[in-house]
Amino acid sequence: MKNKFFSIFSPALIVMLFTAFSLNAQTVNNHKNKMSEPLITQVKHPVWSIKANIYEVNIRQYTPQGTFKAFETNLPRLEKMGVKILWLMPVFPIGEKNRKGGEGSLGSYYSIKNYEEVNPHFGTLQDLKDLVNDAHKRGMHVILDWVANHTAWDNVWATEHPDWYDHNNEGGFVSPYDWTDVIQLNYKNMALRKAMINAMKYWVKNADVDGFRCDVAGMVPVDFWDEARKELDEIKPVFMLAEDEDNTALMKHAFDMNYTWNMLHLDNDIAQGKKHASDLWGYMNWENETYGPNVYRMYFTSNHDENSWNGTAFDRLGKGFKAFTVLDYTIPGFPLIYGGEEAGSNKALRFFKKDTIDWSHKTYEDFYTTLNKFKADNQALWNGSEGGTLVPLSKGVSQSVFAFYREKDGNQVVVILNLSPASQEFKLENEVIHGKYNELFTDEKIQIHSDWNIKLEPWHYVVLYK
Repeated sequence: MKNKFFSIFSPALIVMLFTAFSLNAQTVNNHKNKMSEPLITQVKHPVWSIKANIYEVNIRQYTPQGTFKAFETNLPRLEKMGVKILWLMPVFPIGEKNRKGGEGSLGSYYSIKNYEEVNPHFGTLQDLKDLVNDAHKRGMHVILDWVANHTAWDNVWATEHPDWYDHNNEGGFVSPYDWTDVIQLNYKNMALRKAMINAMKYWVKNADVDGFRCDVAGMVPVDFWDEARKELDEIKPVFMLAEDEDNTALMKHAFDMNYTWNMLHLDNDIAQGKKHASDLWGYMNWENETYGPNVYRMYFTSNHDENSWNGTAFDRLGKGFKAFTVLDYTIPGFPLIYGGEEAGSNKALRFFKKDTIDWSHKTYEDFYTTLNKFKADNQALWNGSEGGTLVPLSKGVSQSVFAFYREKDGNQVVVILNLSPASQEFKLENEVIHGKYNELFTDEKIQIHSDWNIKLEPWHYVVLYK
């Protein structure tokens, strides 16, 4: 398939763009699955995902109670904020044998003791069903965090089906990496595959969940995920998110969306002065060469891993937090809100112990509400091929300003971002976007013409639409 991003440019301009964009070679080289043609997904995305955003929920840390019922009281607020997909971190019982985290640890959410029960600390199965039902009534959908690669040492399968696991030369179970609280499953065993898919189907049938976020999806065979997606879709259309960026095969038949880890790392580097806005074009180029326009890509400023181990978005992005969030919402992709970001909670949550999110302020709630509504209302920003192609402005040559426009069926959005701590001036160079626009955050009316220019304060962003 022809590269959609560059099909609009002449060969001479393509050469100039490659030079001007200062391609981020390290980012591009980190991806080993570069293909001669972009991957074309065969996945049929649920209709309700076309205009959606996603919101990660840590039940343990979300409220002082740490329960489904307590979290459910937040649904009216999240509905008003425009949240569409709720991703619940693992809701299953947590293993006790070889539990990590020291004295008083509640264990890792990703050390699963039983795939067909809920964590009793969170509530009951009925509590979860009530939460899902309430979300559905509010136009939201719910996906569960699923851990298919490994289980807790004291998972019932370890006793009843030890042949479903990998073993070392001494016949003992094997922990992947340094994850000593879990043991590795063996997907050469067909009985395991069947049991795992049946466990996933259990939650779709019995709790009416709408899909799964799949932990370390790339460590599990692709053909397992392909079969799982097929059987789940036979119950109802589901939404599948892979915690993976490099294994493109996952996106052909099994998953709607995957991660953009390297984009997050690049954003961190730009915010900290190690890279520049112009380096983003290297990542955009790699993505466009690798994935077809209908593969969903999840952009984020934080998530549970990044927050707990590398600091909050406010630590890493500083005064650029809002500018990078606007970027995530307006480039082709699917924006994630990590629960607590709307409160401006500058707390790196403890991973193994109770550590409630600070909700004393909701500093960015209106900001996210504006962005969620804007994405839903403007077709140029819809997900996958339903949205508009990203086109750089003024040849994308600015080192510090990232500027582009997107258009779909007459809807046009122009975005200009100063991703630097210094004031910048940005000038259009005979672009084709002349006309009257509204500015999203100020309601200002702006007339764009040839040689139009704008002065941008540090970390300033301008979002125009018509």
